[in-house]
Amino acid sequence: MLLGVDTGGTFTDFVYIDESGVRIHKVLSTPSAPEKAILQGIADLGVDDKSLRIVHGSTVATNAVLEKKGVRCCFVTNHGLADMLTIGRQARKELYNLNPAIEEPPVPSNLCLETGGRVSARGELIEPLTEEQVAQLVAAINELAPESVAINLLFSFLNDEAEKRLEEAVPAGIFVSRSSTVLAEYKEYERGMATWLNAYVGPLVMGYLERLTQSVKASSVSVMQSSGGTIAAEQAGEQAVRMLLSGPAGGLMAALHTGKLAGFERLLTLDMGGTSTDVALLDGAVSLTNEGKVEGYPVAVPMVDMHTIGAGGGSIAYVDIGGLLCVGPESAGASPGPACYGKGGEAVTVTDANVYLGRISPKNFLGGDMRLDKSASDQAIDYLALQLGCQPIEAAKGVIKLANEHMARALRVISVQRGVDPRPYALMTFGGAGGLHVCALADALGMKTAIVPVNSGVLSAFGMLAAPRSRELSRSLLGKLSDELTEQIEQGFATLVEAGQVELVAEGLALDDIKVRYVVDLRYLGQSYTLSIPWNNVSSVIDDFHLMHKNRYGHELDLAVELVNLRVTLSGDMPKPSLAVKQARLKKDEIPFEVDKGMHIYQREELMANDIINGEALIVEQVATTYLAPDWQCEIDHIGNLILARLNISKL
Repeated sequence: MLLGVDTGGTFTDFVYIDESGVRIHKVLSTPSAPEKAILQGIADLGVDDKSLRIVHGSTVATNAVLEKKGVRCCFVTNHGLADMLTIGRQARKELYNLNPAIEEPPVPSNLCLETGGRVSARGELIEPLTEEQVAQLVAAINELAPESVAINLLFSFLNDEAEKRLEEAVPAGIFVSRSSTVLAEYKEYERGMATWLNAYVGPLVMGYLERLTQSVKASSVSVMQSSGGTIAAEQAGEQAVRMLLSGPAGGLMAALHTGKLAGFERLLTLDMGGTSTDVALLDGAVSLTNEGKVEGYPVAVPMVDMHTIGAGGGSIAYVDIGGLLCVGPESAGASPGPACYGKGGEAVTVTDANVYLGRISPKNFLGGDMRLDKSASDQAIDYLALQLGCQPIEAAKGVIKLANEHMARALRVISVQRGVDPRPYALMTFGGAGGLHVCALADALGMKTAIVPVNSGVLSAFGMLAAPRSRELSRSLLGKLSDELTEQIEQGFATLVEAGQVELVAEGLALDDIKVRYVVDLRYLGQSYTLSIPWNNVSSVIDDFHLMHKNRYGHELDLAVELVNLRVTLSGDMPKPSLAVKQARLKKDEIPFEVDKGMHIYQREELMANDIINGEALIVEQVATTYLAPDWQCEIDHIGNLILARLNISKL
């Protein structure tokens, strides 16, 4: 028995699979204690059993970083480098702003500590770590009383002896994060940020996972990592920085799996929830990046390559000081939520605008389990219209149009701004609110095909069950790439593989079932940034690097190629959660629907393979609603996906 759980800012989603089929469920999230919503959902589904396997995406680490509510943490580094995280790369967010806002440093200066144990760029000892320095550091830590300590010494990826000594000396009960285990790569600032983020949220993640695993009856509890693979809950707390995109990664794994089943591998995805929207580009596989950011902080550990904006169903609409309509990024969240939830929310949200325009059916919301207060939405829209000096329907349409523009801009960032024409791709939208905006967004990008996948409202939860157990490991190995370096490369790969195999075998994978992928990060000598190339041999990867550099940047250089990092990905086989095949409808039978205020409403569970619906219409289901706009047609495929096609291309 498998249970996928996605903890979002507004709702917590569940997908339960056993021999009898698939069941889905949603409950309101409990941000202060996320495990409460999970336990409630398990109780509602009645699946609390010792043979249950739970895989879930957690927002605990993400929210702590976004809200700056991590634990009190000391940052330990070498003498003279206490301001490392504050100085960063000295990059300015607003290049021409002569009076930028002063930002709080990641770690307050009084919590930044210096010590010895410095090594050179070749791993040679420059300044020894003395017993006196260790004692002084421990005394300082005791006086500051942090919950965690982040240790980041220069070039520790070449020589980690000093970091290990400091880790052993830290008083018991304090969470320790050291850079040589978190990210054994060069670039002291990025390595330091990853190490600090891991320490900043690690105790919170560990505490949450301990409460969850002790409260549920299950054979195993796993957590989705930002890279799209799962890790056992017992190990996840120590690698909390790898969970910052936990939920969104699940959505991409499900999109990839479902898209292939539907015959589409080139996808532009949009995951629209209550608080935020994530967009990504899939071309037969999920792309990873080591240059991701969360709340402006660089996160150099592997994570799915996506772009996130603060626009969701719960995004609040308001009139700014200049009298202009704005939408987001502030969200109404789960409590009080949109005005239509009837929990005291008074501000207009995107959800309220959709309710006002008749694109959400109050009696069909969450399968009828949650009644919406349309009068509250009407009242909120009326007040917004009064502020704008327009008719309420114009205000509601304005909210939707502005939200759509925010999301269309995000889709262009991930495609057009990277030189990719989105028109040959299919737009796959999911999340509780994605289907309401799919046609408008496809029109905005000139796309003629869109997909609203089966179980779209809980697709990220489904993706938890479509992800393999995996590990992404790396280490820096700098040098001019040549045959003389081959032995060191192979030894470095072997060390990484052995470490990953130990962890995966401990999770129950057989050694023979673990697949390994080898990658090297290369650059021209003198460059700062790298390209990742699958490893084969020296001559072939050099040729591949030249070709990729030319394809990416339009030219290649007659310069030596430098090796920077070794990377390995270890994983088991991709799980293949099955989906029931839809039966076709007899030709003489009509598709059942109802009409509410002129809008045709179809129940998605009543639709069968090859059914065709023309817009304007609503297709409602337990956890989501799809708005089929005029000039769009929907056909149901063999597993229940909604395949949307633009009928009048000339109007785009």
